[in-house]
Amino acid sequence: MIYKKYIKRALDFTGSLILTPFVGAVCLACGPFIYAEDHGPVFYKAKRRGVGGKPFEMYKLRSMKVNAPDIRNADDSTFNSTTDPRVTKVGRILRKTSIDELPQIFNVLKGDMSFVGPRPVTVDKKYDELDDVRKKRLTVRPGITGYSQAYYRNSISQDEKLKLDAKYAEDVSFILDTNIFFKTIETVVMHKNIYNKTK
Repeated sequence: MIYKKYIKRALDFTGSLILTPFVGAVCLACGPFIYAEDHGPVFYKAKRRGVGGKPFEMYKLRSMKVNAPDIRNADDSTFNSTTDPRVTKVGRILRKTSIDELPQIFNVLKGDMSFVGPRPVTVDKKYDELDDVRKKRLTVRPGITGYSQAYYRNSISQDEKLKLDAKYAEDVSFILDTNIFFKTIETVVMHKNIYNKTK
C-alpha cells in the first residue's frame, strides 16, 4: 500500500519537523522543574523495540524518581496508579497531561517512530522468542499513540492491547490513522483511562 510504505513516513517527517521547535520549547520550560525536584536528569531514555524488531532509544521527559525500580503487573504490562510512589510530583502533572511523551517527536523525526502506531515494547526477549502477535505489530513503526492507546489507554490488559496492535498493523490506512489521532486528543483532554485497574 502506497500510504503505508511512503506517504505515512513523509507525513511523519514533515509533521515532526514542524513540531520540533514547539516541543523543544516545552522541554526547556519543564526541564528546570524536573531537575529542581530531585536534581536528576530531565530526559529519560528507554530501550525499546522498533520496526522489524530493531532496538532504539525512546525519549521521554522523566516522570519517575532516579533509579526507580521497574514494577510490572501479572501480565507484564507496566504498573501505574495514582498512588505510585516512584512518580515525582512534577511527574504526576506530566503524565496526566501526557507532556512527558512529547520528546518522542524527536524519535519520529529520526525515523524510529511514527505519530500513530503500536506503542513501543521493551527488549526483554530476543526477537526470535516473540510470538506471532508480537512479531506482527513490529511490521510497522511504533507510535506516540496507537489504536489501543487512543481508545483504551490503560483500561485493558496487555494481551488485549497486543492483539489490537497486531490488527492495526494489518489494516493501516490514512483514515484509520486520522481517527486514532483525533481520538487521542479526546482521550488526553478528558484524562481518560490514565491508570490501569491493577494495583
